[in-house]
Amino acid sequence: MRPVIGVTCCYQEETSRYCLAGDYVQAVKCSGGLPVILPHGQREDIRYLLDVLDGLLLSGGGDLDPFYFGEEPWPENGSIDPERDLFELELVKCALSMGMPVLGICRGVQVLNVAAGGGVCQDINRLVNNPCKHMQQAPRWYPTHSIKIRKDTLLFDILGVSKVRVNSFHHQMVGKLAPGFVIVAESIDGVIEAIEREEKTSFALGVQFHPENMWERYPVFLQLFVALVSASTHFAGRKKRLFTQDIVGKG
Repeated sequence: MRPVIGVTCCYQEETSRYCLAGDYVQAVKCSGGLPVILPHGQREDIRYLLDVLDGLLLSGGGDLDPFYFGEEPWPENGSIDPERDLFELELVKCALSMGMPVLGICRGVQVLNVAAGGGVCQDINRLVNNPCKHMQQAPRWYPTHSIKIRKDTLLFDILGVSKVRVNSFHHQMVGKLAPGFVIVAESIDGVIEAIEREEKTSFALGVQFHPENMWERYPVFLQLFVALVSASTHFAGRKKRLFTQDIVGKG
């Protein structure tokens, strides 16, 4: 059976619609997973959702409320979605405690970091000297700057390269690093481009770029979704074995 991958989405207040770019769904499907879109606003259902899911994909979107990492909002901070913030942070905390595989993309890497106890840099241009252009004016699939990847990392194992060019659509980045996580990729200006869980017993990885927009033209980026689906398949197998043992024990 294909592992069930929950994919977070955004909400458009003015149209009362939940929205998700189709690239996320296609990347999961082409990697062998079964994508399920997760509308937020039902935090009481998180435990039930996680019983159904085998993996979690945190999609991009607006800025996190800085309240959740102990800061007041800077003028550069963009629009926030309070319900999405609450839902995703609780979802990720529970998923990490279960050892469920998690892949965060753009906003998703920041959500992953904050949920695990870290913070966010609210604006790159204010804190980084001579930053690269991180809000590109080019097609979403087009890579505009390079990142360096540490060789002794899960991300390197997945992509198989120590340097690669990526796309870029963000004005914020991971700030204070969460306990138990390590920085595994940076751009030339020092902006954090990827983090992962230091302990390799579970899959928890976040990237600041958007591989879902790039994989059809640059197949190497599909490997991120393949890795998530593979880890989710193993996680589903563990869940099934534990469930079977529990039933047998009660019998």
